[in-house]
Amino acid sequence: MSRIPLPLAVDDITAFARSLRTRLAASQAAPSHLELLNWLAKAAGYKNFQHFRAAAHPNLPEAEPEPVAATEPVVVPEPTPEPISETRLKRLARLYDAAGRLTRWPSKRGMQLTCLWTVWAAIPSREVFDEPSVTRILAGTHLFGDPVLLRRELCDLGLLWRTPDCRAYRRMERKPPPEALELLRRVRAKAQERGGAA
Repeated sequence: MSRIPLPLAVDDITAFARSLRTRLAASQAAPSHLELLNWLAKAAGYKNFQHFRAAAHPNLPEAEPEPVAATEPVVVPEPTPEPISETRLKRLARLYDAAGRLTRWPSKRGMQLTCLWTVWAAIPSREVFDEPSVTRILAGTHLFGDPVLLRRELCDLGLLWRTPDCRAYRRMERKPPPEALELLRRVRAKAQERGGAA
């Protein structure tokens, strides 16, 4: 059976590459063929490979499932979490005002990634938003006036899903890393103290 070509075009090659890099970095083993196809489709803005395939050729029949080789399951040990640096957490917490809003975008990429989790946490889960609504939510999470930057970063990291036409957005449910969880706890506690004192 001959294969039907499925050309993939992306609007932003930089965002596409970032999304793939993030998924590869988070992966503990080499991705399977199907995982890689799903990653490529997701990086291009689709839900998964089947969604991309249906969009590229709407009249194609459902794809036959690929045979799975009978092999022993690979057991990957859980990575040992890195200890949380108190100094770094204090530095990160200083980036937030008393209401829990990010006052400036950090210059270091590692700090940016941790701060994005607090922005992600402000988006209600299991709801679909249009672009103006998600932009309003993100605008309330910071003071430096760039919700578009935050929206793009969240999408690139797979923390915010969007349709290829950018009309619908939804928070992707993920477990934040330990450092981000602790930062989120401190930022919320600081905001609650302020609310209780008022």
